[in-house]
Amino acid sequence: MSSRAEQFTDPCTFHGEGPFWDAANNRLLLVDMLAGAVVEVDADGDTRRHELGGVAAAIRARQGGGYVLAAGNRFVLLGPDLTEKGLLPPVFSDPSIRMNDGGCDPQGRFYCGTMAYDETPGAGTLYRLDPDGSVQVTLRNVTISNGLQWNRAGDTVCYADTPTGRVDRFDFDGASGAFTNRRTFSEIAGGGHPDGMAIDEEDGIWVALWGGGAVHRYDAAGRLDFLVELPVSNVTACAFGGPDLRTLFITTSRQGLNADDQPEAGAVFRYEAGVLGAPQHAFAG
Repeated sequence: MSSRAEQFTDPCTFHGEGPFWDAANNRLLLVDMLAGAVVEVDADGDTRRHELGGVAAAIRARQGGGYVLAAGNRFVLLGPDLTEKGLLPPVFSDPSIRMNDGGCDPQGRFYCGTMAYDETPGAGTLYRLDPDGSVQVTLRNVTISNGLQWNRAGDTVCYADTPTGRVDRFDFDGASGAFTNRRTFSEIAGGGHPDGMAIDEEDGIWVALWGGGAVHRYDAAGRLDFLVELPVSNVTACAFGGPDLRTLFITTSRQGLNADDQPEAGAVFRYEAGVLGAPQHAFAG
């Protein structure tokens, strides 16, 4: 089965990524990654930019208020007004590497993976920021670290390293944060590469397809059961939001495209999914 998403905002990013629903403020937040900006989208689809500079890779709420942002090579603490309140030490020093995508586990640890600007195979790492501000390595030898979502039971995590063309599943230890027993959850077929992802209350995984012009939904067993089509090819990520968490918000990118061919690229789209999205976890630090 398939359906079509509707455009929700005007084009508001060059490379839109990392959406999450900021329930406390009834708004969607996303990043214009390579422009170093956080973009807020209100209930009417109006947007407001917060220019931070550098790279803005992934943003999540903090349990005590404000936000955590994965920037170019470090984590940054933001206040409720999305201004910088604290810089954590650099995680790495290689200027050819940058942060890319991430999310929080049920225990409130924030993960973000990296990639080389030139997409060198195996140059990326998945890092974990603990609530005490320390940083640990979760996975090495990844290429384009992308979507990350935990199941409802909290004992399994799904993850996409984009060039593999698949979503993988790991056993997850909530006490240690360890990812073990890696296996294939689903192979991506029909064009496009797995990018960011969302999860619903039925443990269905919604995967944005870079170059595929669509979001695929896979059931808890990894079977493709639904497709959401978009009029732009570079679909980057998705997140459930809205007052009832039933709207799937989808980010897109103009990177590598001719704007005249795909004028809607860079806009946020939405799809009324008919299923409840799982709430996203906040950072405990």
